Amino acid sequence: MEAFAEYLEKIDNPLHRERTEEVLSWVAENYPNLVAKIAWKQPMFTDHETFIIGFSIAKHHLAVAPEKVVIERFSNDIKESGYDHTKELVRIKWEKPVDFSLLAKMIEFNIADKADCTTFWRK
Repeated sequence: MEAFAEYLEKIDNPLHRERTEEVLSWVAENYPNLVAKIAWKQPMFTDHETFIIGFSIAKHHLAVAPEKVVIERFSNDIKESGYDHTKELVRIKWEKPVDFSLLAKMIEFNIADKADCTTFWRK
């Protein structure tokens, strides 16, 4: 979590900071083989230098960005969790609980699907 310390310190709203830290810590603890890093001013996790999942904060939500393919695949699960999404990100409203089982599905799909990927993003 050292990679995210400065990012977290800059989050003014204590609720947003706590929630973001909770999610980032959960990913780091449950997927210790992923590399935590800041890129494009956002916390993200990579596997063999390929993007797995990223996060960013907004006024009304924590944004989860697992790539378009993942959102398309899990669109129904995302909606069932009470979240909305765009083509590129899932919005978890600050007052909603985090569906960690959904995060796990998305992360595990990306790890498996990108096992042989040699680029940062899917082509």
